Amino acid sequence: MSDLSKLESDLVSQIAGAADEAALESVRVSALGKKGSVSELLKGLGAMSPEERKTEGAKINALRDRVSSALDAKKSELKEKAIAAKLAADVADVTLPVRAAPAETGRIHPISQVIDELTAIFADMGFSVAEGPDIETDFYNFTALNFPVGHPAREMHDTFFFPPDANGERKLLRTHTSPVQIRSMQKQKPPIKIIIPGRTYRSDSDQTHTPMFHQVEGLVIDRKSHLGHLKWILAEFCKAFFEVDDVKMRFRPSFFPFTEPSMEVDIQCDRSGGDIKFGQGTDWLEILGCGMVHPNVLRNCGLDPDEYQGFAWGMGIDRIAMLKYGMPDLRPFFEADVRWIEHYGFRPLDFPTLAGGLST
Repeated sequence: MSDLSKLESDLVSQIAGAADEAALESVRVSALGKKGSVSELLKGLGAMSPEERKTEGAKINALRDRVSSALDAKKSELKEKAIAAKLAADVADVTLPVRAAPAETGRIHPISQVIDELTAIFADMGFSVAEGPDIETDFYNFTALNFPVGHPAREMHDTFFFPPDANGERKLLRTHTSPVQIRSMQKQKPPIKIIIPGRTYRSDSDQTHTPMFHQVEGLVIDRKSHLGHLKWILAEFCKAFFEVDDVKMRFRPSFFPFTEPSMEVDIQCDRSGGDIKFGQGTDWLEILGCGMVHPNVLRNCGLDPDEYQGFAWGMGIDRIAMLKYGMPDLRPFFEADVRWIEHYGFRPLDFPTLAGGLST
């Protein structure tokens, strides 16, 4: 009896001193495992007489039950302590500001936003979007657009040329998106109503020019298009884009090799404050160039100028973004400054629509 009492005392002491469930499991195995101290006592019952087996067996089984109960109680205690420790470690300070969701912190670049705005406006007028390669041939970038070889207008485009290929031809980075007009007229029969947003390249860099910039051009080709249609489209575009009820426009004679007649377009504005306000004031600001597609361009695309005519226009996306959203310098558009994009960028889920407002 004294041996069982001592064994029980030792086991209870070990159970009480177990620091974690692993230590407690080690005590259980040493006591109740296949070769544990209590299990060994139970194995010895077979060598006893029936009377001794009855008396000692009851004592050993009672010891085993008490040890099992002590183990279960300690296990429950350790689990509760572990849960309390985890809760203490994972406590959240509800007074801290909530971390913004990715959809709130991410920003759409103003150029991407303005392209979406342009697409929404012109899609409402029935235009589709056309695209073409950034690397072009001299034919598509100049010759097909009525820039003859040696024509001084070619010098107006500070072109990035590639080294000559095996045939001596020098490809180039397109200086405008007009080559897509040629490709579109070659691929599809009129009527054609497209806009062409995209990257363009010229060797120029200052506050309002960068070597890579963005343009959008529009092209309409059919049998009855005329300058009246062009003026209406541009007026509706300016009202929608600058979100004003009315706008006055001024068309001035100009020269572009690919249009005849050619015009520069000014828009009425007010420069009296720090911002440029459209639809009011007495000042004028040049915003785009346009004109009727030159007959030579139509011929170069396989279209008969006696049957078809059309008009085209073009403007800098970066420039109109600066005008609309008050950006003083073009260079930060391409500097990847997170602070700049956080200030001027747009929320990812704020898709521009004519019904909901372009810049809301």
